[in-house]
Amino acid sequence: MVISPKNMRLITTSDVKTFFHESLASAMVNQNLHAREDTVVYVVNMLAGFTRTDHLYEWAQDGYSLRPLALLLGEAVEAQTAKHRQHALRRLGDVALFIAGLFADSLKRKVVDVDYYVSMGGTAYGCLSEAIRSSSAMDAGGVVFEELSENFTGFVEVLEEIGDSARISDDADAIRWYDIWARTGSKRAARILRRYGIHILDKPEGRSRH
Repeated sequence: MVISPKNMRLITTSDVKTFFHESLASAMVNQNLHAREDTVVYVVNMLAGFTRTDHLYEWAQDGYSLRPLALLLGEAVEAQTAKHRQHALRRLGDVALFIAGLFADSLKRKVVDVDYYVSMGGTAYGCLSEAIRSSSAMDAGGVVFEELSENFTGFVEVLEEIGDSARISDDADAIRWYDIWARTGSKRAARILRRYGIHILDKPEGRSRH
């Protein structure tokens, strides 16, 4: 689910790719960012995928949580196979881009700032592109990650514009309550979100209700 910029409602999964594709295309024009269509489609699919909480967060003993980038980097460094290393690098780049672009304001209260996410994400995509290049002919996937690495800051700024237009990052409290609802299905969080004008259309799957 994602917040619609027109009426601050959470739009359903069936519409989310269309929303992100149109928003991304518009923001890229405004930011004068040019990219291959394959790269645009990759970012759209990544954004749409992360609207599912279980795709963004990972299960731990105490519930769902977002692993720090340093741990994702460690997983890539210690990976026993090329496939696992590439998966970890991709995960690191995706998470860094998603958070830095759409939720940069939430980083203001943390030890690390958006520059850290930009550095980690851009480097991860660059290493992933090199890994693909060394393991096979430079296919479309490798070119996509190369472009994301080289234009990481540009894509962050594009996502920031999408977030601003959707008012995703205008209010840190709204983000925090949406995060709570997405992870736990809390009825209290849903009621508070409604006060912000955010109406839940779907329920998070597999979460407890409070």
